[in-house]
Order: sequence, then structure tokens, then C-alpha cells
Amino acid sequence: MRKIQTRFGEVEYDPANLLHFPAGMIGFPILHDFIVMPNKKEGPLFWIQSVDEPDIAFVLTDPSNFFLDYQIKPDESEMNSLQITEDDDCYILAVVTVPEDQKITLNLSAPILFSPKTNRAIQVILEDTDYKAKTPLPS
Repeated sequence: MRKIQTRFGEVEYDPANLLHFPAGMIGFPILHDFIVMPNKKEGPLFWIQSVDEPDIAFVLTDPSNFFLDYQIKPDESEMNSLQITEDDDCYILAVVTVPEDQKITLNLSAPILFSPKTNRAIQVILEDTDYKAKTPLPS
């Protein structure tokens, strides 16, 4: 077990359980390893905390909780990055933004593809899509 000091206080984690982004995240190419923070409240949102930079954390959610028709399938190069096949599970996540005005948005144009089998994740940019980087939650 290892420990890091974060905005959540001291966090202990098992390096074997890290969520690994081989290419980092968009805008954060050097951040590769994250801890999934345990939820203290019930709900669809959760945090991932960077191990590489303890000041950085992101709120994520499954966008299909809010947009029932939102589905993304990884292509061959994305499956290679995740080290999975078509038969393996791949979950779609979205980065959540909570601005000062509390009007929550999801980044549906750059989802995160996550493989629970390999604990690898990649953030991809969708091309030729109507999805927006700041998609408001449905009313």
C-alpha cells in the first residue's frame, strides 16, 4: 500500500488497483495513474484522483444515466490501447464540470473508454458528432 496527500486528505491505495491512462487525459498528457475514490454518498458521480499530481482530480459519471441513447463503441486502435477484444467489457464515462453557477455539464464529445479487465482507460475525441464538450444535463 502507498499513500498520497490530496485535496481529500491522505489517501492510501494499492498500486495494483490504479486506473491507468497510457496516453494521459486531454490537456494532461503526463498524468497516467489515478485512484478511483470511494463514494461517500449514493449517486451517479464519482472522483478519480491523480497519483502523478495530487492536486488534480476529476468528477466522472456514466453518461447513459442522463442520456439513454449515448453509446460509443471502441474501434480497433482503441481496443489495442485498452488491451481488450470485442468480447471484453468497455465502459463509457464522461468528465463532469460543476461551475460556480451549479449548471452541471458533461463532456460528451471526449468520453473516457474504460476496461475493467485491464484497468486501462483512454480519453477519445469523437469526430463528426453533435455531442458537445459542455452538454447540460437534461431538464
